[in-house]
Amino acid sequence: MEILVISLVVIAIILLHGPVTECFNRFYVKRQHKSFLAQEPFYHSIVSQHLKFYNRLTLEEQRKFLFRTFLFRKAKRFHYIEVQESSEMPILISAVSVQLTFGLDKFLLNYFRDIYVLKDDYHYGFYSRPFQGHVDHSGIYLSWDNFMKGVSGEMPNCNVGLHEMGHALTYVNFITQTEEDKHFKKEFKNFSKVARPIFEGMQRGEKNILGDYAGTNYHEFWAVSVEVFFENPLRMREELPALFTAMSKLLKQDPLVILNMNKIAA
Repeated sequence: MEILVISLVVIAIILLHGPVTECFNRFYVKRQHKSFLAQEPFYHSIVSQHLKFYNRLTLEEQRKFLFRTFLFRKAKRFHYIEVQESSEMPILISAVSVQLTFGLDKFLLNYFRDIYVLKDDYHYGFYSRPFQGHVDHSGIYLSWDNFMKGVSGEMPNCNVGLHEMGHALTYVNFITQTEEDKHFKKEFKNFSKVARPIFEGMQRGEKNILGDYAGTNYHEFWAVSVEVFFENPLRMREELPALFTAMSKLLKQDPLVILNMNKIAA
């Protein structure tokens, strides 16, 4: 028995060693890729039907996008509360998260094992106003009706999926520090040099494309900036050019470049 315990400890130490862990991760990804190839057409049929961002990517980028979506989906447990589960739900939620992190190395938001899908607006804690989504230590929460309105573009500058994944991204990098992306953490300081003055101006009553809710606190300013960056990049670049540039550098992607390349190809 003692020999078994010692062996398990030794194995655990070996697995925690950087190079070995990286080797294991590469093996895992390679193995998962084989499973993904069989499901790739199904993932494409769902994502291409709903995400304009995906349809503007090159074929190579689309395959990378779908594989990341597959890995994210596999890494999460989805719970459905008073809503009928469908096969598209976990795939689309995963895809929206991948859209946000597409330029980054770390994209699994690995602190969050559980994602809760509710039907529509809900109440949380002692807050009197209804929620469309939120993030806390227990998981990521999304209302499906509002999620789909954001994906379909029914609500200008609003995308609850991107908003909550924006919260989750900063959560894993700065609060739990469980999936730190070196570039994101370093560049967020430069982003804040641009963003903080705009946020402080909003708290003094200044208006801009981000809307009043972005002035609630700096966490919401960040999440709303994520929404507008993807949902209305042209106007954001025109009204808040420094913020748009800072977002592009932070997330290592530019929605307008993707859009323009798509127009040229057409």
